[in-house]
Amino acid sequence: MEILLTRHGQTEWNLLKKVQGKADIELNEKGIQQAEETRDFLKNEKIDLILCSPLKRALQTAEIINQGRNIRMIIDERVSERDFGEFEGMPNTDFDFNAFWSYKQNLKYDKAENIKDFFGRVYDFLESIKNEYAGKRILIVAHGGISIPVKCYFEGIPNTETLLPLCLGNCEVAKYSYKELDLER
Repeated sequence: MEILLTRHGQTEWNLLKKVQGKADIELNEKGIQQAEETRDFLKNEKIDLILCSPLKRALQTAEIINQGRNIRMIIDERVSERDFGEFEGMPNTDFDFNAFWSYKQNLKYDKAENIKDFFGRVYDFLESIKNEYAGKRILIVAHGGISIPVKCYFEGIPNTETLLPLCLGNCEVAKYSYKELDLER
C-alpha cells in the first residue's frame, strides 16, 4: 500500500503566520494556484482513493486535485488539523510555538489537543487504513500538523525536541509505502 500525502494550499492565515488548527479557513488565490499545480503534478499518478480532512482548506485542495479524475473521496475527521485551543487565530510568534510541538515536553493547554494525544490519533488512523485499504494507492489531503506524525511514523523518526521542521509546506507532496516499514509498534 502506498500513501501520497499533501498539505492544503495557502490560506490568508498561513500568509499572516496565524495558527489555524480547527478554524475553517478557505484557500486564498495563491492556495488555489498551488492546488492546481499539485493537480498537474499528480495527473499521471495512479490514485485509488482520496482521504481528506473535513476542513475547507483541505476540501478545496482535494476537489481541485480531483478535477477531471472523479476519484472516490472520503472525508475523514481523523486527518483534521490538531486543535490548538486558545491559540487558534494568534500569530505563531505570540507564544512558544516550538514548545507547543515538543513531544518531549507534552505541554497541556486549555482546550487544546496535547501532542501525545494528537500523535496517537494520527498513528491509529495510519494503522487502520493499512488494513482497510491494503493494496491501494491513497492520496491524503490534510494539514501541516498531520504531516509531522505521518513522517515520524513512516520514516522511524523519534519524537525529538524539534518536530516543527518536519512539517510539509503548502501543497508539498510526500510519498510513503507500508512495505518499507520495519517498525515495532
